[in-house]
Amino acid sequence: MRVIGGTYRSRQVIAPRGLATRPSSDRLRETLFNVLAPRIEGAVFADLYAGSGAVGIEALSRGAGMVYFVDNAAPAITAIRANLDALKIDSGFQVISCSVSSALRRLSTAHSHCGIIFLDPPYAAAEDYETTLASIGEHASELLTVGGIVVAEHNRKTAPAERYGSLRRYRELLQGDAGLSFYTR
Repeated sequence: MRVIGGTYRSRQVIAPRGLATRPSSDRLRETLFNVLAPRIEGAVFADLYAGSGAVGIEALSRGAGMVYFVDNAAPAITAIRANLDALKIDSGFQVISCSVSSALRRLSTAHSHCGIIFLDPPYAAAEDYETTLASIGEHASELLTVGGIVVAEHNRKTAPAERYGSLRRYRELLQGDAGLSFYTR
């Protein structure tokens, strides 16, 4: 895997060992950041189920002001830290090693309003999509900036629902076996 654009363009990133992580493809990340381009500069970005951290690193590379990397798997946390170290990124991020639900509670309590929240749980974990999107929808005013968005990467055949609390899907992009669903309040 590599960083697609920005400061760290063409630099390699590693994925956690094992089969538990399915990194977003370079092509899908390029599509995602083409859509996010007008919103990314200075944004607070949450990379939920971060895995390798490639999506959050792409956000930093393109000018995000702060990235929260959230994962509870030790190999993922190790890979995220190794990637940040290899790229010599030493500020503008926080690695949160806990469940996504705990991290969302922490972020909402701290009123860490995000301009963009990205989530990419394992495709087989349909309940993680439901619980995470429902939690964000329920606490959107504490988690999202005005005009903030949530993007869920998912299997093309099993898109998340149209609505979760105050979140409403306004766009869906399909590419290969994957899809991106975009939500706003």
